[in-house]
Amino acid sequence: MAAKTTLNAKNLESLGAQRLAELLIEVSMGSAAHKRRLRMELAGNHGGAEVAREVRKRLASIARARTVINWRKVKALKSDLETQRKTIVETVAVDDPREAFELIWQFLALANPIFERSSDSSSSIIQSFHQACEDAAAIAVSAKIDSNVLTDKVFKAVQDDGYGQYDNLIAAMAPALGKDGLDCLKTLFVEWSKEPKDKPANDKREIIGWGNGGPLYEDEIDSTQRDLTVRIALQEIADAQGDVDDYIAQQPEKTRKMPMIAADIANRLVSAGRAKEALEVLNEVDATGQAGMPFEWQLARVETLEALGRREEAQTYRWTCFEQSLHDQHLRAFLKRLPDFDDLEAEEKAFAYAQAFPEVHQALTFFLNWQAPAEAAKLVMRRKAELDGNLYELMPPAAEALAEKHPLAATILLRSMIDFALDSGRSSRYKHAARHLADCASLAPHINDFGDTRPHDIYVAELKRRHGKRHGFWSLVT
Repeated sequence: MAAKTTLNAKNLESLGAQRLAELLIEVSMGSAAHKRRLRMELAGNHGGAEVAREVRKRLASIARARTVINWRKVKALKSDLETQRKTIVETVAVDDPREAFELIWQFLALANPIFERSSDSSSSIIQSFHQACEDAAAIAVSAKIDSNVLTDKVFKAVQDDGYGQYDNLIAAMAPALGKDGLDCLKTLFVEWSKEPKDKPANDKREIIGWGNGGPLYEDEIDSTQRDLTVRIALQEIADAQGDVDDYIAQQPEKTRKMPMIAADIANRLVSAGRAKEALEVLNEVDATGQAGMPFEWQLARVETLEALGRREEAQTYRWTCFEQSLHDQHLRAFLKRLPDFDDLEAEEKAFAYAQAFPEVHQALTFFLNWQAPAEAAKLVMRRKAELDGNLYELMPPAAEALAEKHPLAATILLRSMIDFALDSGRSSRYKHAARHLADCASLAPHINDFGDTRPHDIYVAELKRRHGKRHGFWSLVT
């Protein structure tokens, strides 16, 4: 049973309305976000129209702002945007879908001014706009927006997709647009692509860069951007209409032989029941040295072979791809299609192959993805001399995964990062190295036998002998 002082809704109710109101005023002092939230709740008591008015005012205020959005302000802005978006979707749309539709477009229009003054490269803010595209589509359906109005709005938005905020707009809007709307949207993009691209006189053209062929002019970049925007939009419309041939037609002949593009085309052909054509497309790709082929292309080939009924060939290819890349998804798919007990033998064979794989870090990644810590520890112990402590994307999570049941292997991984930082004099990594050394110290009591690995105290003494003058590091060691 919760104590009477536990912070929960039931206990707070006992304070009474007046006291809670006083506390809310006190808590909101100095917090603009909290005050806005309270005003929004008060507006809700007066109906959806009052809430919509508050949202509209706040969106206009955000649009007028000119201060730079650095990383410190991202979280607050994200919270503010999400409050406005959810209020539009969960409150205004329920009461007045048409008003909500106008508001969600006002929300989407904030993207360019926000990103123009943002110095933060995180993807957290743009996620709000991608979700707003989905929301706009749902609201359009409930508001029964005329397809001509919707088509015009989508067309203008995608034309001005400066930061990728409308990347999913056409796909999201497809159900609301319907066949006629998609046909109309396609026509608008085709006509736009045919509009003349006026070039100013040479003495008035702005040079924004230099290439192998000489200067790069702003109008040339704009023209290339327009062509790309049109091509992507027409591809998305073709997908929405289920028109594989039109999707393929948007790809220049040369790009169709690129592995990733060929894989995209093949997947669509397979879905359309045209697996034979899909294999032809994949075979057009220069597959010299297939070890370097992207995973997506390999997967498309496997799915195509399956669709053609060539299951044994598909299995052989899965194993070949696994041997080349140690990609766990290839092995999982291979094992899934084996009879009972045969999969256990095949898994053992795969583990033995990975243990001897030339690239030790690729093998370590495989064992971690497979959630086979014992095999990962075995690999680390056998091939510790090959470990690269500079791989900070791999080593810390690997050490964490092995720490509980394989403390010696985890210690070896931690030491590889410590040694790299000190041997190379990377002062920016000293604080991490000091933390890794502390982790080694905490793991040491759990290691019963260090074997041919130096015990912790001897390792530390050796570090001091070799790197005693790295005062920036030792000042961080506790």
